Amino acid sequence: MAQNLASRVINGTYGRVWVNGELWAEVDSFEAKVTINYEDVNIANNGATYKKATGWTGEGSMTIKKIYSRVQRAMAENVRRGIYPRFEIVGKVEDPDAYGAERVALHDVTINEFFLLKFEQKTLGSEEIPFAFSDYEMIDTIAPR
Repeated sequence: MAQNLASRVINGTYGRVWVNGELWAEVDSFEAKVTINYEDVNIANNGATYKKATGWTGEGSMTIKKIYSRVQRAMAENVRRGIYPRFEIVGKVEDPDAYGAERVALHDVTINEFFLLKFEQKTLGSEEIPFAFSDYEMIDTIAPR
């Protein structure tokens, strides 16, 4: 049984990312997560600390091979002029050996920082792009069988 499940584990090699509808084939890694924000709630005559959700924060990052100046073209001149672009990102991983695919759409994406220029001798170029988002949509999920 365990051997059958091992082949069903998602392989990230089959992951893809689209930014504003354009496939970015040079993405090496991608992650998007939601962090729930809580505040402590203390109750009189009770030693426990309870938690009350007050909202959530969406953030993530992707690492891309340095082939194009995609991020610099979208951000550099705009930021200098006081314009902070927003993006739509769709990430998908669909391993043909797995039980299905996961796909998520991230809305109102803002890039937190970007490199103007980065290189290192005898090293292939890559860039990490941290981002935040204020909305998301789970399009596909993998259900148990």
